[in-house]
Amino acid sequence: MGFYYMLLILIGIIFLIVGVTRKGVPRSIKVIVLLFVLGIHFIVLGTILLMPGSDEIIANLLNLE
Repeated sequence: MGFYYMLLILIGIIFLIVGVTRKGVPRSIKVIVLLFVLGIHFIVLGTILLMPGSDEIIANLLNLE
């Protein structure tokens, strides 16, 4: 499962790079912002899921006891 978490982080980094390097894009500014936001979310999600004890954190958030 760690592979998929690292894949999320990698996709997030790619989205961030694409979102930051696109300049002078008047028409597709919404796409750039979306890629930037998705990149940040993927990096944060992948980092949280890679932490030790993340299964307990998610179980508490979803009220699974």
